[in-house]
Amino acid sequence: MFSENNPYKRYRQTQVETAGPLELIIMMYDGAIRFCNQGKIAIEEKNFTQANKLLQRAQDIIDELNINLNMEAGEIAVNLRTLYEFISSKLVEANIKKDISLLEQMIELLTTLRSSWVGLQAAQKQTASVGE
Repeated sequence: MFSENNPYKRYRQTQVETAGPLELIIMMYDGAIRFCNQGKIAIEEKNFTQANKLLQRAQDIIDELNINLNMEAGEIAVNLRTLYEFISSKLVEANIKKDISLLEQMIELLTTLRSSWVGLQAAQKQTASVGE
């Protein structure tokens, strides 16, 4: 799709390579939400093959977030694992049934979770600036 000389691809690659851990998590949420929204449009347009591919990409991102959880972080990691497994299973269900309503619920949940990470990032930046 992209060639090695594509400036957008190079920009995105640089963004990922220079991002901190919280930025990467937020970027992953952005991707999952984007693929879910694109999948929703594909379902509405009756392009089920494309919808399947897009929703599988969203599932892959959620699975990656789940796999990389630091379970030593305690209860929050356990709760996130439960949420990620729930979201993943509902994305599979939405994909199989081509259920836009269920997909919208997962987009809303992912957006809420993303907002929490953004808040954590902002608090971390504020704490860092106070310590300087």
